Amino acid sequence: MNASEKALRTAPDTVLNRSLERGLLLLRAFGPGADALGNGDFVERTGLPKATVSRLARTLVECGFLEHDAARQVYRLGVPILSVAHAMRTGSKVLQAGAPLMREAAQKRQINAGLAVADGDDMVYLESFRYNQRAALRTVVSGQRVPMELTALGRAHLSTLSEDERAARLASLERRSSRRWKPVKTQILEAIDQVRRLGYCVATWQPEVVALATPLIVPGHQPVMLNFSVRTTDTPSGVSTALAAPLLQLRDAIVHAVAVLEPG
Repeated sequence: MNASEKALRTAPDTVLNRSLERGLLLLRAFGPGADALGNGDFVERTGLPKATVSRLARTLVECGFLEHDAARQVYRLGVPILSVAHAMRTGSKVLQAGAPLMREAAQKRQINAGLAVADGDDMVYLESFRYNQRAALRTVVSGQRVPMELTALGRAHLSTLSEDERAARLASLERRSSRRWKPVKTQILEAIDQVRRLGYCVATWQPEVVALATPLIVPGHQPVMLNFSVRTTDTPSGVSTALAAPLLQLRDAIVHAVAVLEPG
């Protein structure tokens, strides 16, 4: 169970509708490698009682948000989930303004450009354009999750939090990365300082991949992180020299483009 799920379960009753938030916990249980889940999987991933899971799953099936495979006794996400996700993407002014500019920048420089937001202890990609000339180790698509503590995107996000929010998030990340936490925390604090001084941070959490990220702050919207990444044998400082200024220029251009779409 990730930190956002724990927060849902421990929030005051006066804030949340318990049945709704528990139903959302079942939907959150799905992810990469978990496209079909049984009641036991839901219990393990949410911490909810089996009887509660069964009742909520039946309700979600009736509403179309889950499909039930009676032969295998598992559930899969239903079509309305895709419809809601599509509505989120098409309704986002940040994506409307940013996507064409990101594509142009990525294609012009033959690099990768992405937008991501925080969800619990992970960052979730909203958009990704990949034009790096060297073959990438992986394909990145909208909705894909990457670890907050290891990525430039995640470390840039941590720089935007208040001291109390950051302390709580770091404590959650430490529980997930306890064996290697000390060097990771040092890198996170260095990245936060880098964002404060330079406007961006650098991370190299995959072999021969260097990424730069900067917070994209638009009034009325949750903070979004913008990144450039390349697969290269160049040093992080060399990549920063080449890409930091274009990254910050793109950030400013997207903020301006959103303001044009949302005047006043």
